[in-house]
Amino acid sequence: MSTKTMSTATVSTEPASKWEAVIGLEVHVQLATKSKAFSASAVQYGADPNSLTDPTVLALPGSLPVFNDEGLRLAMRLGLALGCTIAKQSRFARKHYFYPDQPAGYQISQYDEPICLGGSVPILEDGVRKEIELTRIHLENDAGKNNHAGARSLVDLNRAGVVLCEVVSEPVLRSAGEAADYMRSLRQIVRYLGVSEGDMEKGQLRCDANVSIRPRGQEAFGTRAELKNINSFKFVHQAIDHEIARQIRLLEDGKTIVQETRLWDADAGRSRSMRGKEEALDYRYFPDPDLPPLEVSEETIERIRSELPELPLDARARLISLGLAVDDAEQLSAERGMLAYYDATLVALGGDTHAKLAANWVSGALLAELGRLGKSIADSPLQPERLAGLLRLIADDTISGKIAKGILPGMMESDDEAGDIVDREGLGQITDTGALESIVDDLLAANPKQVQGYQGGNQKLLGFFVGQVMKATGGKANPKMVNQLLRTKLTAK
Repeated sequence: MSTKTMSTATVSTEPASKWEAVIGLEVHVQLATKSKAFSASAVQYGADPNSLTDPTVLALPGSLPVFNDEGLRLAMRLGLALGCTIAKQSRFARKHYFYPDQPAGYQISQYDEPICLGGSVPILEDGVRKEIELTRIHLENDAGKNNHAGARSLVDLNRAGVVLCEVVSEPVLRSAGEAADYMRSLRQIVRYLGVSEGDMEKGQLRCDANVSIRPRGQEAFGTRAELKNINSFKFVHQAIDHEIARQIRLLEDGKTIVQETRLWDADAGRSRSMRGKEEALDYRYFPDPDLPPLEVSEETIERIRSELPELPLDARARLISLGLAVDDAEQLSAERGMLAYYDATLVALGGDTHAKLAANWVSGALLAELGRLGKSIADSPLQPERLAGLLRLIADDTISGKIAKGILPGMMESDDEAGDIVDREGLGQITDTGALESIVDDLLAANPKQVQGYQGGNQKLLGFFVGQVMKATGGKANPKMVNQLLRTKLTAK
């Protein structure tokens, strides 16, 4: 899944051979809860500014937080899917910093007792699966949003208090492309699991990248810079690329890298310093006195584990094992809804024997018809069982693929079954050997020059004969049988 996205900045896409990049990502995933982390305010993108607040979000005196159980369940679902160890007891802490979009003057997060430890995110590197190790996944609440207009800044607290998971990788990524692939894989997984929509334009998936460089072969890390709040795969690639080149340039000019937080300016194709990078002590963490520890039982952990779906790369590998081409497997496993539709079609067809036929139709003709109707696979008016009925007629030579494509639009717009349409309109293929043989004999007798040309070595004339038979039968002749008969008779003459 290696990315080919190129940076707009005039820098190399890889560190110079003398240097090695060390990259760790902190990805904030907005969990798909209906209400906020510690209060009953709704979560809704695009609502009127400051319309989704309450005393707890506003940190008014006397308001007390109560944690959202659904947020805990979704965090555990993600952690278990990524192979994390779930802590049976975890704790919230107060992370102190002042910013206008944080009314309390602190964020409620998890510090030394997170909900998930370890685990990994799988990516593909040149077609080979690679696991990117995680440090932890912890829960926290989101801040609001500052909207800047000229000299004025306005604060919208609708997002404040939304439930976040922060997925923290080990510093094991070594290139901008690898980091972008990691982000793509994580986004696909959270969507598969249903724990988040992962819409980066809505801020539901945001990345902070910690980047440093060191001489190749050196074990000690260099001084890192943090790139804050990057919200697209393209920008992740560009920002990290740019930061690697910036740090190499500084060191090769004899200058010192400062530990700091930087913002990526996508329009300018460069980063700029935001502030000195804080350490844990600067945040004055301490356990939140208003929130008891989160406690989960082994029974709960195993129940959630049992509900996990097959993950994208596992599904891809399974489809390839059925004989599907890599591109088809990737397309069919890209979204969980697409995979579910394909699998259901295959089951209705009776198993894996027709895996390629089902793949060609689901990713081809079906998607084309859904596009024509402006619908997604989740909204398909044609259920997998009905599509399987159509494909079964192709598989047993009742109709040709061409006829099936003519039937499909009608099936999308009605409740008619494929077999009923074929019977009603007389669309079944002619498979009677005697009838087809008679048509072929008449055709060869009427076209002696073409017969002589074929026998003289012009193999392309076979297509002419096939076309004439199909024309004579109104497209109903079985193409496979027609080809076999023609080859036999033309060779015998």
